Amino acid sequence: MHRDRLCAAMAAAMTEKGYVGTSVEDVLKRARVSRQSFYGLFSSKLDCFMAAFDQAIAVLRHRLEGAVAEGGGDPAERFERAFTAYLEALASEPGYARLFLVEVYAAGPDAIRRRAEVQHELAVALAEMMGATGETARFACQIVVSAVGAMVTPAVAAGDMAALRAVGPPVIEHVRLLLRSGALSA
Repeated sequence: MHRDRLCAAMAAAMTEKGYVGTSVEDVLKRARVSRQSFYGLFSSKLDCFMAAFDQAIAVLRHRLEGAVAEGGGDPAERFERAFTAYLEALASEPGYARLFLVEVYAAGPDAIRRRAEVQHELAVALAEMMGATGETARFACQIVVSAVGAMVTPAVAAGDMAALRAVGPPVIEHVRLLLRSGALSA
């Protein structure tokens, strides 16, 4: 219970102050948890950040799995469902979205490496969902995941959820074009 509260408090504090400006004290005040409890769970601010990062991943994964589990539809419809769920997860969890997309770069090399691993996992999942089997199609899925990350990050950094959601239609249309061209199906 304390762990979840501390992770949520870390995300909320960073939304306001950024990773660098957030202190353990800021997290403690938001979570209403003692310093002793914090250090009983985490060795440092970075350790708490990484736990909150994993929490953000769990939230995103849960939403994406729910959208994919709805099943049915062609690859374009499956992508639209999953991408819309991704955008809504980011919009509904702005603290975790900021942590996942923005503050991860301030947290240092281990956090950046973890973010790269997650992007790779998302690209693999996208390729599976789209039925992309060839090397070129799998690479196209990596490009889509990387481009989406680059496109949604400024909106999340600005706290502009309308701009975040506005990314959806043009990305969905572009993926439809990629599917029609065969770039994502080979």
